[in-house]
Amino acid sequence: MDFNDSPEEATYRAKVRAWLAANAPKAAARSADSESAEGLARARAWQATKAAAGYAQITWPKEWGGPGGTPIQQVIFSQEESAAGLAGAGYFGIGLGMCVPTVIAFADEATRLRFVAPALRGEEIWCQLFSEPSGGSDLAGIRTRAIRDGDEWVVNGQKIWTSGAHYSDFAILITRTNLDVPKHKGMTMFWIDMKSPGVEVRQIHQMSGGSGFNEVFFTDLRIPDSQRLGPVDDGWKVSLVTLMNERNSVGGTMGVAWPEFLTYLRDAAPEALGDSAVRERLAEWYVQTEGLKHIRSRTITALSKGQTPGPENSITKVVVAHQLQAMVSEAVDLLDQFGIIADPAQAPQDGVFHGSFLSAPGLRIAGGSDEILRNIIAERVLGLPGDIRLDKDVAFKDIPTGR
Repeated sequence: MDFNDSPEEATYRAKVRAWLAANAPKAAARSADSESAEGLARARAWQATKAAAGYAQITWPKEWGGPGGTPIQQVIFSQEESAAGLAGAGYFGIGLGMCVPTVIAFADEATRLRFVAPALRGEEIWCQLFSEPSGGSDLAGIRTRAIRDGDEWVVNGQKIWTSGAHYSDFAILITRTNLDVPKHKGMTMFWIDMKSPGVEVRQIHQMSGGSGFNEVFFTDLRIPDSQRLGPVDDGWKVSLVTLMNERNSVGGTMGVAWPEFLTYLRDAAPEALGDSAVRERLAEWYVQTEGLKHIRSRTITALSKGQTPGPENSITKVVVAHQLQAMVSEAVDLLDQFGIIADPAQAPQDGVFHGSFLSAPGLRIAGGSDEILRNIIAERVLGLPGDIRLDKDVAFKDIPTGR
């Protein structure tokens, strides 16, 4: 691993820092509620500013509106953007990181030309309609049906845990189109307009107080066949493109980190630093944090050399999600009766640990559950045998439903 920028990377980092210093919005303009219309408007403005300067999607080629930069340049910009206190992809991360690349890979030229530039500028937002109530982490277990009717498809079913569906303009949608083949072979992908008749979005009130997740219902939604992405019944292969991009985008910082926890102890609960049990946990989290730093360095080194990173992000995501949940639980315990205060204006540390305490469990599901990621680590990192899948060659209609 190489922990230092090359001369070219150092020059690029200096360029990015100078541009951010001149163009980044003021701190007051960055503090908007992520659920508010004002927050969305500010995010759109910042996204448009980045797009105009070639920083919205650095690795995208010029024909897609990007500068054709390298993955390491994207990493450098993201690092500097985060250091400047900016939210990064925010509202647009799912669209630009997962949905639009899928559209680019499988749609026709006219569709690509229609959607890429507006998404890049933050004018249109996308969501990803994958998870279902009965499927859990098994994407191939979906039951939302799409039945062909001439040049259209009629869709009925439900998706759940869809981030940002309530403010999204478009989506990619995976459906079941064939019941007579094994589950991985009978799916088809489409893109849809979220404002189409037959699409109903219901926000889910989360225990953290937010409502970023949604249920999405389809009732006789009609989709033209021209909106199909990839061949009929081959949606699994299309979805793998999306999932690969999702796994690469989830696993970095997920809220408060170890340094913030240590700062909290020094400022608000210095007596806890004398507790041997607390000190032991601090040491464990420090070691984990250092290990994660080196795993990320391996990824960055691979990108810097023009190589494709391996499945290390699965390790990062599993460790980070567990570490965050343990750390914020400890913080809430140490806050004693103040740990239940949800109002940021009244809670210690502006309620950051309380908010993370309530949202942390969901991070062990988002972007792949612990079980899925551990399987990836076991099979692709450690080379262990894969799980035995009894339904691998069974037609979907014959898979027991537990009724």
